[in-house]
Amino acid sequence: MYFTDRGIEELAARRGEEEVSFEWLAEQLRTFVDLNPEFETPVERLATWLARLDDDDE
Repeated sequence: MYFTDRGIEELAARRGEEEVSFEWLAEQLRTFVDLNPEFETPVERLATWLARLDDDDE
């Protein structure tokens, strides 16, 4: 298990039953980057990856 998996597991355990919109998620990511600017690049990469999941090109 990767170190980051612990956070993912906690997210699933604590909020796994909730439904959220991508707009809500985008706002949370913006807030996180505002508070933690050193994570701007990885958050941007995650957001781009999520946005393009259904692209046939990749």
